Amino acid sequence: MNNNALQTIVRWLVILAMPFFLGLGMIRAIIAWDYPAFEYPRIASDPFGFSDEQRLELAQGTLRYLQRPEPAAEVINILEALRLPGSNEPLYNEREIGHMIDVKNVADGMKRVMYGAGAIFGIGLALLLVPRATRHYGWRTLFYAGLATVIALAAIALAILIAWPIFFTQFHELLFPPETWTFAYSDSLIRLFPEQFWFDIGVLVSVGTLVLGAVVTLVGYLMSRRSYSAASAPG
Repeated sequence: MNNNALQTIVRWLVILAMPFFLGLGMIRAIIAWDYPAFEYPRIASDPFGFSDEQRLELAQGTLRYLQRPEPAAEVINILEALRLPGSNEPLYNEREIGHMIDVKNVADGMKRVMYGAGAIFGIGLALLLVPRATRHYGWRTLFYAGLATVIALAAIALAILIAWPIFFTQFHELLFPPETWTFAYSDSLIRLFPEQFWFDIGVLVSVGTLVLGAVVTLVGYLMSRRSYSAASAPG
């Protein structure tokens, strides 16, 4: 790859793809993980009557819906089948079901973006690293991609810590139709997934991605120095 303009384009694609790849990858990892079992001992119990065991069981049932690979419309019956403890009443009302369809559509969209960003990152980096002539340029690109991730996620983490209510509202307004994502405190979605639950996820995703970005930055820096030394060595 000797064309400088093409190298620059590939570099920028790699740099821009990495924060999406790592950040969305962290979100997908949390969806795949039994996160409620980790989180619930750290937050207040349900004030409306779910026992800790009931809340965990219902949250895990909800999580299974998000983990399924099928489209939301094909697996929404998983949520529709959930019942309030000791009752034949549905766990979720119609508005909550509608929102959870939106949530899975967004989550599945994030997965596709993650795969696309991962492909762009992997292919682009390979195009720079495989040819010996551009290897140093490739490692420097990895360094800049990691640095961009650190800067972007540091800004997001700061926004979460300093202005969580604004961040939370803007996030939902960006991704969901207006007036479809607010619920009463007594609704099951809020009882199972209170605001503290989402705050902790926001911190975990942003800080976790920032740490991964720092690791990538360090690897890119060390490997670029190594490749530069190898290219400068006599013989």
